[in-house]
Amino acid sequence: MSALQARVRHLPEGAGGWAALGMAYVQQARTTADPATYTRAEQALNRSLALQRDDNSGAQTGMGALAAARHDFPAALTLARRATTSDLYDPVALGVLADARTQLGQYPAAYRAVQRMNDLRPDAPALARASYTFELRGRTDEAVALMRRSLDAASTPGERSFAHAVLSALALQTGHPRPALREAESGLRNAPGDSVLLEARARARAALGSTRQAVADYRAAIAVAPLPHYLLGLGELQQSLGDDDQAEASYAVLRGQETIRRSGRVPADTDAILFEAGHGDPSRAVTMAQQALRTRKFIAVHDACAWALHRAGRDREALRQADPALALGTRSALFRYHRAVIHHALGDDAAARADLTTALRTEPRFHPLHAPGARALLQRIDSTP
Repeated sequence: MSALQARVRHLPEGAGGWAALGMAYVQQARTTADPATYTRAEQALNRSLALQRDDNSGAQTGMGALAAARHDFPAALTLARRATTSDLYDPVALGVLADARTQLGQYPAAYRAVQRMNDLRPDAPALARASYTFELRGRTDEAVALMRRSLDAASTPGERSFAHAVLSALALQTGHPRPALREAESGLRNAPGDSVLLEARARARAALGSTRQAVADYRAAIAVAPLPHYLLGLGELQQSLGDDDQAEASYAVLRGQETIRRSGRVPADTDAILFEAGHGDPSRAVTMAQQALRTRKFIAVHDACAWALHRAGRDREALRQADPALALGTRSALFRYHRAVIHHALGDDAAARADLTTALRTEPRFHPLHAPGARALLQRIDSTP
């Protein structure tokens, strides 16, 4: 970052330098959750565009990445398409294009963009996105193999940390918490303060029953970056341990973040929807989810909407959202559990049993609150005459 800042001080009329600085700010803001950094990113990118309005794919790509980080995926798609028109051979722009299309539910088009990205330059970011295309479809072995290649190709500490974190998550998804822990710890040896890896180790430790160590890791991650999914993960783990006062403290921070989000009219992410559905007002969660779905037809948003609708007592509508969440074949024990509960509420215990069995076989300790709930519900179904 300091080198990029020095570059624009030395060459203040260079559009490329401002574009690179703006993109670096976007990447930094994603890991620190600092709104001021997004503002600095926007300022730098606007400066680049002021210096060179046309054929400035670097700034257009940066603006697309910034829009995606703010969950404005239609804008991200428009900007990324503009960038790829300016430069047909820019793999970074293709990455932003693929990300936007994925979040908009345009999966085949996203896969094509990822393939084009890899054809141009099969580096760590391109291979990581290729891995994700297989993860979305439940093809975990291929996702792992590609993420291993991404790790081998990594040229920056951030790329290496990201690869280790994803490999940890993929191990958890297939019910292997010890390899998940090893991946997180391997990454932390080189990046001991990385919040993504701390959260990955927290999840692995929780799955292994080392809950107090998991709480410590969540706290360390939040000290670096108070991201909503870290806070929700910590709060629900604390609640599962009976630490209700500590859980409420974590939830209070989430409520404060939600107040800020609403005041800025930023679209709700899935963590905010799930938190509101489970720990707040389910009817409000439904409104948040439906607003998000208008522009973001991603599988995780369908799942969050399904859970919100269930919590609001609208199970027939919930099932119409739960099915698309699993339509790609994604191996998510949480998605399966959500649909199982909805099936049970609708009286279809055979379908509920199938989803519960798959969820618990795939990831036995997938959630500190819901995994015990899944086992209890399965036992209840099996003991019903």
